[in-house]
Amino acid sequence: MTDPVSGSASGRVPSTEGSSAEGAAAPRRFRVHHLRQAKERGKPLTMLTAYDAVTAPIFDEAGIDMLLVGDSIGNTMHGHPTTIPVTVDEMIPAVRAVARSTRRAMVIADLPFGSYEAGPDQCLATAVRMLKEAGAHAVKFEGGAHLTEHVALLTRSGIPVVAHLGFTPQSENLLGGKRVQGRGQDAAEKLVGDALELANAGAVAVVLEMVPGAVAARVTEVIDVPTIGIGAGADVDGQVLVWTDMAGMTSWSPRFSRRFGDVGAELHNAARSYAEAVREKSFPTSEHTFES
Repeated sequence: MTDPVSGSASGRVPSTEGSSAEGAAAPRRFRVHHLRQAKERGKPLTMLTAYDAVTAPIFDEAGIDMLLVGDSIGNTMHGHPTTIPVTVDEMIPAVRAVARSTRRAMVIADLPFGSYEAGPDQCLATAVRMLKEAGAHAVKFEGGAHLTEHVALLTRSGIPVVAHLGFTPQSENLLGGKRVQGRGQDAAEKLVGDALELANAGAVAVVLEMVPGAVAARVTEVIDVPTIGIGAGADVDGQVLVWTDMAGMTSWSPRFSRRFGDVGAELHNAARSYAEAVREKSFPTSEHTFES
């Protein structure tokens, strides 16, 4: 039986439980206990954002452990300058599309700004919608130790929570923009303390965004659940990137990101080729035409 934590030798989806209609073994779903197993075994975890049923299964087949349906959909797909305008009603169809189109990855849904801050009960209500209406397996929301009651209530209710510390985009206006967090002894100690309290309250993982590498390493050392870094250095338990940054879909990407492909240029070339073929009347041909 192939373990989701280690994956298959080919890097494709490991097959372990169930069978498809064609008789092929179905992949084993990556779940909460696999997070702890990965940390214990020192196996780096992988996470990408996903927002639709086109890209999500590609990432799923590539063996990505977790797909985050992030409120970054506001920046990447809806054209907003920040994540703040994103609503729950906009998130649910995206989460549903990713959950329906994947078979292995854990699907994590962001709770957007304004949908959980009022208190644990509001947080639970929003999280329940993400699981019941959209099919998410876990939720993520931003903030420190003041949200421990939120985490505890969701955990008691059977909803896995991924915490998010460091630069928290929903608080961009308060933080003064996209700034590294956790610099200086006091700020570093607070971040470590927040991580400990959230993990003790039941968080199954902690995302650390734009945090000094040494601080992220300290958090990783002291908490018993995985840390997932984005701009937090290499000494964490896993990494997450926004997929459009990872794949080179835009002309600019953050300093902490890396372009693992040039998909944007390829898509541009494909669109140009299509337009030229139509204008030259070399498409469609008889090959693409139905007979009467």
